[in-house]
Amino acid sequence: MDVLHLGGPLLVGPGEVVGQAWVLGGRLTFERPAGASTTRLDGWVLPGLVDAHCHVGIGPTGEVDDATSEAQARTDRDAGALLLRDAGSASQTRWIDEREDLPRIVRAGRHLARTRRYLRGLAHEVEPEDLVEHVRVQARRGDGWVKLVGDWIDRSRGDLAPCWPVDVLAAGVAAAHELGARVTVHQFGEEGVEDLLTAGVDGIEHGTGITAATLTAVAAAGVAVVPTLVNIATFPGIADRGEARFPRYAAHMRALHERRYENVAALHAAGVPVFAGTDAGSVLPHGLVVDELHELVAAGLSRTAALDAATWAARRWLGHPALAEGASADLLVLDGDPRADLGVLRRPRVVLRGRLVHG
Repeated sequence: MDVLHLGGPLLVGPGEVVGQAWVLGGRLTFERPAGASTTRLDGWVLPGLVDAHCHVGIGPTGEVDDATSEAQARTDRDAGALLLRDAGSASQTRWIDEREDLPRIVRAGRHLARTRRYLRGLAHEVEPEDLVEHVRVQARRGDGWVKLVGDWIDRSRGDLAPCWPVDVLAAGVAAAHELGARVTVHQFGEEGVEDLLTAGVDGIEHGTGITAATLTAVAAAGVAVVPTLVNIATFPGIADRGEARFPRYAAHMRALHERRYENVAALHAAGVPVFAGTDAGSVLPHGLVVDELHELVAAGLSRTAALDAATWAARRWLGHPALAEGASADLLVLDGDPRADLGVLRRPRVVLRGRLVHG
């Protein structure tokens, strides 16, 4: 059997480097296989990146066809994202699991939102009395995650507002937990963060409304946050489009955008688990995970901390190994040390399930 020899060095952890490794039968080993012909690939080796918030199978108006889903997944792969947490999709993408040339996906089923309180066509829209039932449906549909839309513009108020009563949230979270699923929640604004913590959610997406008033509680609860800074960059445009009808909402979105870096820095400093995600698929294109790492650095994280948010720590969080003995060889081979220069991530040689698939 042919063996791929990774000449290294390999970044098996943020500060842990191994000189070389081999890929045998699609699996990583640090012991030289005996009597096998080898193909050598030299360079700095990093675990495949994680996009912890994206949407394979949807576009701006909802479900897309399989060819579009495949193109989305391939774009992420070629950008180095080999593990995707699909944070809500209207499409059935299980067929991707059978494709050895496409990234692995951890799914959250379909978004659950209040009626007319989310982007049209993307979510399954329900009222509070039906939430628990639909949480159970999506928990069974996903891969251990359920995605709720926690707040959205309330047109009667002209601003962001929570979508669910706290008792309903708590019942929905409990139903998901009973089925072994974790719950993550879209949350832009400040109002409603305390309700999410009371309900016992496991994750918060975007998290622009987490402030000093709620930061300590978020950290104490161990709730993970995926800031999606490349998505938050679109807030000024959203504000401009809403200004005429909803000036209060527009001002609020601009304020959330203004303090985005400060908030992420505070989350990281407080010990909140922060992971890299792009929100690609609904409005943004796929393949932006490296842009998100640059945004995390702009927010004050070190390059190594930003990499951790998209590799070693992110894979532990999702239950997928990084560069470990016997793990699937899903990795990037780079021209330099990404801890010194994130720019090398723009030119990855991509190895997926032990095969060189890009670069």
